Amino acid sequence: MKVLVVGSGGREHALCWSLAGSSLIDQLYCAPGSAAIACVAEPVDVRADDIESLCAFAISNGIDMVVVGPELPLVLGLTDRLEAAGVRVFGPSKAAARLEGSKVFMKAFAERHGIPTAAWRAFGRDERETALAYAEAQGAPIVVKADGLAAGKGVVVAETPEAAREAINDAFDGRFGDAGQHVVIEECLIGEEASLFALCDGTTALEIGTAQDHKRAFDGDRGPNTGGMGAYSPAPVLDAVMVERVMREIIRPTLDGMATEGTPYRGFLYAGLMITESGPKLIEFNVRFGDPECQVVLPRLMTDLAQLLVGACDGQLRRMNIRWFDRHALTVVMAAKGYPGTYVRGGEIRGLETVNIPDEVMVFHAGTRRDGDIWHADGGRVISVTGLGDDLRQARDRAYAAIEGIDWVGGFFRHDIGWRALERRRSSKS
Repeated sequence: MKVLVVGSGGREHALCWSLAGSSLIDQLYCAPGSAAIACVAEPVDVRADDIESLCAFAISNGIDMVVVGPELPLVLGLTDRLEAAGVRVFGPSKAAARLEGSKVFMKAFAERHGIPTAAWRAFGRDERETALAYAEAQGAPIVVKADGLAAGKGVVVAETPEAAREAINDAFDGRFGDAGQHVVIEECLIGEEASLFALCDGTTALEIGTAQDHKRAFDGDRGPNTGGMGAYSPAPVLDAVMVERVMREIIRPTLDGMATEGTPYRGFLYAGLMITESGPKLIEFNVRFGDPECQVVLPRLMTDLAQLLVGACDGQLRRMNIRWFDRHALTVVMAAKGYPGTYVRGGEIRGLETVNIPDEVMVFHAGTRRDGDIWHADGGRVISVTGLGDDLRQARDRAYAAIEGIDWVGGFFRHDIGWRALERRRSSKS
């Protein structure tokens, strides 16, 4: 089987690494891929948002399945275009991808189908004063979200009324481009945040891992929101009982609702959750695997990923199950100084070749380029260092020990990934 993965980041590196081990796959491509991904898949010089060129490559090369990594090509309709050409593709349609592409759509959908989520209202740019007055009346903390795709940076948890006003004005003044034409203002849920990933074939959903990530840039959950500075899996707060509740109250009603509305959902469904005193509530949906969550979930997966994706494409998940290795994973993102703001590209990174240790440490590249034998930083989030262990503490210790062997003057990372779970474990023992 010939498979094409779309994307070039750390998530796609993890997807390609996992798929490369499948006995089903004879040839694995990645568009556009990267120098690091080239170690496990053949790069294709086509951008992830170049829909027509991706379709042309898939058709001319006899691709048997396309796996779409990032959200943008899904929102742009890559799945629809490939299916129209007769190419099997794992990923939701353009209509179904609105679950991530529009927060207004997602909130209204949840309301229509009784899916628990935060109280909310939406406002357009021509309603600026009304939006500001609403936020003022609700008080702080309050959450302000740009409606469209904003690379994980369009959500502001405003701790003060002044911060809420600033977030609303930033969105309406064009900070996020067209994504900020509308904003969602919602209550700030109280609880513990976690993520559940489901594999969906339009009618059946299988849980394919849980994780908790760290969005803030700096230690102690301080600083601006980012695309994610680290993650660990499994998420302790999502035990078997809570996973089944999330599947029953959020995931399955979503699949049923999408099918009822004529937009059946097939692909990864990423539920961002807040586990409150009254139960799980949906913060947001993403229509692809998380990044860096993918880098901690897939190293724990025992079942052949390619078999699962083919099963999802062919509507056969009801006949399948998922098995896991009995281990924990924790990843630490190393980012360029200045991220998520302005950062400098090009710094040399040394030591990457020596820190990969089978069954202990893996390095997934998100934003690097290679010049001969030398690796350079070429993005904001640059590498994910994933430690594996019998428990979370061992996984964390292995990840941070590996980072000590990496020499990169222009990078930074958080030193406290996993703190919440480790603190809970310490408290339960005392």
